[in-house]
Amino acid sequence: MDFRCTPIGHVRGGRGEAIDDDWGASRARIELDPARFTPDALLGLADFSHAEVIYWFDRVPDAEIETGARRPRGRADWPLVGIFAQRGKGRPSRIGVTVCRIVAVEGLVLEVEGLDAIDGTPVLDIKPVMTGFLPRGEVREPGWAKELMAGYW
Repeated sequence: MDFRCTPIGHVRGGRGEAIDDDWGASRARIELDPARFTPDALLGLADFSHAEVIYWFDRVPDAEIETGARRPRGRADWPLVGIFAQRGKGRPSRIGVTVCRIVAVEGLVLEVEGLDAIDGTPVLDIKPVMTGFLPRGEVREPGWAKELMAGYW
């Protein structure tokens, strides 16, 4: 299988390093690659309140990649869970996904709030959040996940 994914742009501004919590007030810009895109690529995105941003954890060293189970944030009081049952950055694919509030769209720049990616992060894709794609029915999660997210945003 030949899998290639060229970044469409990069995160600019916001945080300079990954810190576990308080991402809600973080504002950043996503600047599209001007060699590949014109402002038409973002046309209509400002009509949405939120965007889903897919990005690449490009600064996670190979030694930090998990393929099995671990305790989220290394906490002994939380259960051992597989890497695909959590959203940590040490993922085998290094792909991150976040739903962000759209602040502004201008030219080749999308300004967002609540993006948990750092300055310089390659962005792989941007998708508008549509209610039709949101989960249908009840969303279930374990207690440790709710506790982990209590201070995240």
